[in-house]
Amino acid sequence: MFNKILVPTDASEYSRRAFKMALDLARTFHSEIELLFITYVPEAYWGYSIAANLIIPPEQLEEGGELVLDTTLEGMDVDGVKITRKKIEGHPAARIASETEREEIDLVVMGSHGYGPLAGSMLGSVSQGVLQRVKCPVLIVK
Repeated sequence: MFNKILVPTDASEYSRRAFKMALDLARTFHSEIELLFITYVPEAYWGYSIAANLIIPPEQLEEGGELVLDTTLEGMDVDGVKITRKKIEGHPAARIASETEREEIDLVVMGSHGYGPLAGSMLGSVSQGVLQRVKCPVLIVK
């Protein structure tokens, strides 16, 4: 039923809960999991003119993405589940939607809240954006 499960992560407790749920589902349905970290790119939110002063070296972005993926996996029992780790850049909801199409994802499992760039005012906005954009089922984990 669910061959491929996408789990976007920001290493928050909500993301870790979603990943744990995805592991349970993957074992039940013999699915593989794509664990996805999306590097926040300022121009994806505000445009190139404002972002011009916010240059982050690519190696720093790479290290940050690896840390998020490692933190999400830390202490989890992943035995028996094929997991692909992936890092991409851009606007989270849009990139999650495009990833579901490109990778033929059958289910997205994600946390209800995260800790994006504007944590105080944007909690839950990525989940809402994903719900509006993707064609496959989405499981939101609290």
